Formats: sequence, structure tokens, C-alpha cells
Amino acid sequence: MPLNTAAVMASPVSYLLSPTQQRGYLHFPATISPFSPALLSTQTLHFSTPKRRRFEFAAEAVDSSSQSSSVAAVGKSIVTDEPFSLAQISFGVVGLGSGVTLLAYGFGAYFNILPGSEWSALMLTYGFPVAVIGMALKYAELKPVPCVTYSDAQSLREKCATEVLKQVKTDVTRYRYGDEQHLDEALKRIFQYGQGGGISRRSAPVLQMIREEVTEDGKYCLVLVFEAKTLQLSDFEQRQAKFASFFGPGISAEIGKGGNDLYEVRLISNTAA
Repeated sequence: MPLNTAAVMASPVSYLLSPTQQRGYLHFPATISPFSPALLSTQTLHFSTPKRRRFEFAAEAVDSSSQSSSVAAVGKSIVTDEPFSLAQISFGVVGLGSGVTLLAYGFGAYFNILPGSEWSALMLTYGFPVAVIGMALKYAELKPVPCVTYSDAQSLREKCATEVLKQVKTDVTRYRYGDEQHLDEALKRIFQYGQGGGISRRSAPVLQMIREEVTEDGKYCLVLVFEAKTLQLSDFEQRQAKFASFFGPGISAEIGKGGNDLYEVRLISNTAA
């Protein structure tokens, strides 16, 4: 039977299927290819199978949280000014890695698989407690949050940022051990966990990142970005004075709403440049 080239080019999907299968698939006119730009430019394509199942292919919406930066930071370059320090190292990873390495090499040397059999007992003796300490530190580890620093805020930090704001930045950008979350004590006092007029601990906001920027009137500002899925903007606004009081003196606080359950607490230094 001769091959109908025009039918293949017009509808390659229907040509490859039997007549029974063709009835369940989408057919295109002979003048339009199923892969033409006119069809691919649509936002959603629907393909129905014989069982009438539909598969939708749509572009993902852009995360609105990436648009939560304030107007004061528009057009500013981001800098990385933090020097290397031990606070940026996870002691849990170091301890666990060192302990496991000593244990593995100790066992290998003990069974003469690796050289150094005379040191195997020492490596096994110290490898086990080091690995246990490393696992404990890893379990209790609280990772640092990311920090975005704009160039103009970097130059103002030393002159305008209060000691409390500097300490907050240092504390949340290093590894901590034994704390449930960053700024745990501050949030406990501000939101009054389990008390009258407060919130439950499970509803507590979680710090996601911080940002250093300069306000429109030229003041240094440290922005705390929290995620709180069960809270509303009013829950933060009614505690605005508490934020300013706890992180004061010498600062004022502003509350803003980001996207996807994100809320911003802007701690603005009142020290003039």
C-alpha cells in the first residue's frame, strides 16, 4: 500500500495509531501541524485519552516572594563583606566526618587491610567518641540564615547601626547549637507564647533571611524576613512597638507584608549618618 506522505505530515500522531486509538486523541486540521507555533503558544494544552483523562501543561507562576524587596534597595549592588570565621563552620559535620574517618581507618588497619596496625587501637578509641559528639552537634545544629547586604548599607553599618543590630546580624548568620530557632528568646517575649493575648508556640514565625539596606531618607535598616503560615499581618502590626522596644534603644520598627506567608520587620536605626 503506498504511503500517504501528506497525511503523515498533516497529522503524525493519528498516522502512528490505529483507528480505535485515533478516536481518543486530539486531531488537527490538515493545514495545521500539531507542533506549529500557533498551537504551542497557548498557555495550556489539553490531551484527552480514551478514558477521558486530561494532562495540563502550564507555566509555573513566578514566586512572589522574590518581589518583596523594598523600594529602597532597587538598583543597589549586593556585596559580600563577611570574612571567613570559625562560626561559619559546622562543627557537627567536622566532628562526624573526623570520627567516621578514624573508625573506618582504625578497622582497616586492625584487620591489616590498611597500613598502620600499631595505631589502630588509638584510632578506634578516639574515633568512636568523636563520631558520637559530631552526631550530637549535628542533631542540635541550627543553620545560619542567608544575609543580603547592599553596598550603601555596608558603608553605613559601622557608623549608624546600633550594637544590638550588629549583634543580631552576627548571631543569625552563624551556626548555633541547642536553639530551636533564631531569635527564639526575642520572639518568645514579643509574641508571648502560651499567654493571654499571645500565640501558641507552634504558630511562631520562623526567620528565613535578613537584609541590610538604606531607607529612602538615608538611614541604616536591618530587615528581618519571617515566615508565618498561621499568622496575619495584624499579628505583627499590633506588636510593632514591642519589636522597637526589644531591639532598641535607638531604633524604630516598621512592618511589611511579603509574598507566600512572608512578613518583614524593618529595624531602622535612628542614628544619623
